[in-house]
Amino acid sequence: MIWKDAVFQALDAQKLFEDDAHRSRFKELTDCYAGASFFTKGLCKCMYLSCWDDEHFLIMLDMLNQLSLKANMNLDDMHENGELMAEEKTDYENHVMRLSCAFLMNQPFEKESLPEDLEPEGRYIIDRALEAAAVIDHVNGVENTPS
Repeated sequence: MIWKDAVFQALDAQKLFEDDAHRSRFKELTDCYAGASFFTKGLCKCMYLSCWDDEHFLIMLDMLNQLSLKANMNLDDMHENGELMAEEKTDYENHVMRLSCAFLMNQPFEKESLPEDLEPEGRYIIDRALEAAAVIDHVNGVENTPS
């Protein structure tokens, strides 16, 4: 089985998609980009997180299109953009963006560093993304396998 499909099935089996829209956005991104040279488990985790809503899905789609079209761009550029976006946010989105950056660079995210008064929606999104990341980490295979 192709790795991206195994990831999709594992996330679906664990009921980690919030709704049909989240599921279809994630499938669309992985179907389009799983064969790209820059596709990694970390990027796959970012995709899951970005597919939470249309706004972040479109941001991710734009970044992935740029990565595909510009030979001089790489995941470091995407990470830098994510850090800049995080700095602009003052609510829970700051922490969600920092989680995305940690995923992208394959770095640990210290959940204990979250403020106690973090908005419940933000805490929920982060918790679910960390659950999904653990599932993605346990799927065996090669990440960037063309469909």
